[in-house]
Amino acid sequence: MEAATHTGFIVAAYAFAFGVVGGLTAWVMADYRAQLRKLTALEKRGIVRRSAPPAGTIEQAKENA
Repeated sequence: MEAATHTGFIVAAYAFAFGVVGGLTAWVMADYRAQLRKLTALEKRGIVRRSAPPAGTIEQAKENA
């Protein structure tokens, strides 16, 4: 078999794979930005994560050190 007979299929497969990976990358980046916007909006309303230290704790610790 000659490689030339399959060249179109190989190029199409790589193009499709790159398209899928690129699309997934764009989707993840867009979702990340949306989550950051939501988190910022919640923090502006005074809602913080449970794992975050209370406001002022870090500043007080630096002053006491």
